[in-house]
Amino acid sequence: MDVVNEILEKSAKEALKYKPITVEKHLELEYDLGTLLAVDMNDFDTTKLRREKNDYFLNLARDNTQLLLNQLWDLPTEKVEEAIMVKLPKPKTLLPRMKPVPRPKPLTKWQKFAQEKGIQKKKKPKLSWDEQLKQWIPLYGFKRAKAEKEKNWVLEVPQNADPNEDQFAKKTVAKTENVAKNELQRLRNIAKGKKIKVPRVGVTNPEVSSAKDLQAAVTVAKASTASLGKFQDKLPKEKEARGVTEITPGASRKRKMPPVAGDIEKRENLNIVETILNKRPKLDIEKAVAKQVQATRMDLGESTQQERRRGDNKSKSKSKIGKKPSGGKGQRTGGKKGGGRKRR
Repeated sequence: MDVVNEILEKSAKEALKYKPITVEKHLELEYDLGTLLAVDMNDFDTTKLRREKNDYFLNLARDNTQLLLNQLWDLPTEKVEEAIMVKLPKPKTLLPRMKPVPRPKPLTKWQKFAQEKGIQKKKKPKLSWDEQLKQWIPLYGFKRAKAEKEKNWVLEVPQNADPNEDQFAKKTVAKTENVAKNELQRLRNIAKGKKIKVPRVGVTNPEVSSAKDLQAAVTVAKASTASLGKFQDKLPKEKEARGVTEITPGASRKRKMPPVAGDIEKRENLNIVETILNKRPKLDIEKAVAKQVQATRMDLGESTQQERRRGDNKSKSKSKIGKKPSGGKGQRTGGKKGGGRKRR
């Protein structure tokens, strides 16, 4: 009997560790199961809150979470990969977003074509068997390029081609052109997604292309030189195209700063306000007195200089007024000193 009592006591102690599933409340909680939200409108127990604040809040949070889980288990369930899933209803409360909802990326030409034709993307194997080298070769990477060099160590010269022409150089040029073509198509897809008009490449057709397209093509072609169009002459009555800075090489663009998080922005604004409110004017008395003394000395020096100038001007004017013009004593200036004109 002692052994049985010990087992019962142990089981009772272990049962005390786990709290019951049922929770009693005066007012029922308001639930929004779509957002896993439970709102408790009951008042706090002030006596328990004063005695044991932390334990009271922990127990309250545990009870409300238990009630929310009880409501979730009442919803229809399904088993997915050995896990029980609950189908949540549509949310009732609208939660605000700090940032706008990201827009879906626009489809490229190939993605639209594949969607219309029902073409599905299949995973390609990373390795492929080469009959010539008798080994597995990766589909991309430096090992692929090394295997291509070993495989194509010699190239056949076509019948109509120049025998002195380097076929390896011709192949590398064709590869770089293909890469540039793919890059141009990628940039066109980006411009199309952002709804930017791209000028036509090559010979323009006046029946198809408009005056704006021709103008944009001219500005882009001028800026595509080594000097970025610095030494290109302008045609008479030529106007530069607008809205082509993104495709014009060397054009100055304003970079858009990434969006700042709400808490960081709030912190920066509070720091600015604190710096403005806590700023106090630093007054250096000795420096201020020295500046004032220097300013007064400058004013006195200027006034004395002005008085001296006025005195000099007065003395000059008096000397000019006091002198009288000297007479010639009845003689003409530049004439003869002898007698007058002889008469015939």
